[in-house]
Amino acid sequence: MKYLVLHGDGMGDYAVKELGGRTPLQAARTPAMNFLAERGVLGMVRTIPPGFPPGSDVGSLSLMGYDPRKYYTGRSPLEAAALGVFLSPGETSFRTNLVFLSGKKPVPVLSGEKFDDLIMEDFSAGHIPSEEGKDLILTVNQKLGESRIRFFPGTSYRNLLVVQGSFPGLVTVPPHDITGKRIGVHLPRGNGSELLVPMMEKSLKILAEHPVNVKRRSHGQTPANCIWIWGQGTAPALPGFRERFGLTGGVISAVDLVRGIARLAGLKTVVVPGATGYLDTNYRGKLEAALGILAEDNFAYIHVEAPDEAAHTGKLELKIQAIEDFDREIVKKALDALEGWQGAPKLPGGEPVKILLVIDHRTPLVLKTHSEEPVPFAMLPGGKSSGSGLPYDESAAERSGIMIEDGSTLMDFFLR
Repeated sequence: MKYLVLHGDGMGDYAVKELGGRTPLQAARTPAMNFLAERGVLGMVRTIPPGFPPGSDVGSLSLMGYDPRKYYTGRSPLEAAALGVFLSPGETSFRTNLVFLSGKKPVPVLSGEKFDDLIMEDFSAGHIPSEEGKDLILTVNQKLGESRIRFFPGTSYRNLLVVQGSFPGLVTVPPHDITGKRIGVHLPRGNGSELLVPMMEKSLKILAEHPVNVKRRSHGQTPANCIWIWGQGTAPALPGFRERFGLTGGVISAVDLVRGIARLAGLKTVVVPGATGYLDTNYRGKLEAALGILAEDNFAYIHVEAPDEAAHTGKLELKIQAIEDFDREIVKKALDALEGWQGAPKLPGGEPVKILLVIDHRTPLVLKTHSEEPVPFAMLPGGKSSGSGLPYDESAAERSGIMIEDGSTLMDFFLR
């Protein structure tokens, strides 16, 4: 048996007034996802354990079969692993976003405005390309780095800071949680804030007139004029996926977080050219990479970030587009390639394939950030399907009567 996981990040939502009380999943055209749910097993899964932050780090650990209550040490160490940065004892890593802070003038640092009064305008700096982001972070490292402080470039706006030391009691806030808000009360606080906040403020002066940002402004693009430090953690230790489930395979994602979990679990990671983590990602390349993995191994996992990123903007039309793109370009074409419309997907050589459709958390448009409620999953077995007869959405999954309270056991349910 071969196994294929299709992960649409943040697709879950709440009922939306503009959609007549439907969720984006209910309103979007998703014939392929509905087919999986109608012909297979449909249910709800709680990916975020009580008391844990409802992020992709916790949710993705659960989906890959790792209980966050045992293995979660923070978001950034997972991303660090994707970059080949493995933490030593006594080191802490932080996610470091390139963001755009706005003020009364286009370049706040030159207008004499107080740092605390600036507004988180864009947590992704216009989804800045990785090449430009690398140039900016390397400049930050040159100006602010030292023997115990190192910045590493990542993907797009997502970068890494590693600091020697531990910071119990430090509180940091994800920048995507405060879009449109003044940053003052959301800056790092507690043990370590005296180190981090001055670096963030200094970065505003370093980046404001950086050639990359001068060029971006001249082209009408959002500048990346500050770093935002958050998501701290120490080195995790995951048991290997092969040890855990007896399978080998790989993960395809444009996001360092998901690739990092895969690397820590001993799975292959495939970097697909043109995979951006947004609406313009290379869907075809991702699916082809997954099918290539299944030809050699027995487990492949495709992660698509676009629905989550679209939801963070609060724009309904973008989230629906992202959901529909995922359905058409990933789910439908996977079913096409595996001849799955007859209910028994298989590779060209005839090997049966089970498909699991998942979401790591909801990203409600009204919140512009994540929430902790359970999310729907669907599973199409490699043999005769069970046939729920229900579409793939939050309400239908609740009606299915299947509820998995511990999200880290969903993988066991799928693979058995």
